[in-house]
Amino acid sequence: MFFTFYIIKCDEGRYYIGQTSDIEKRLKSHNEGLSRWTKSFHNWSLIHNEEYKTRKEALVREKYLKSLKNGNAFKKIINDAG
Repeated sequence: MFFTFYIIKCDEGRYYIGQTSDIEKRLKSHNEGLSRWTKSFHNWSLIHNEEYKTRKEALVREKYLKSLKNGNAFKKIINDAG
């Protein structure tokens, strides 16, 4: 089993950073309004993902990227993904 670190973007231009063991199921839950933070926004699409062997590794990456969310390093990752 792998764990996926991911970044999704909605039509309104918002980003969400997370990790999961089932990216397809998680993206579906975002789009069906089942996630508290993302339910107010529409049409989430996967723009970046990375696979890790452990949940801990994925969580470390998630925490790091969240610390950069409004910085130039985050913007570079987003631009490289798109």
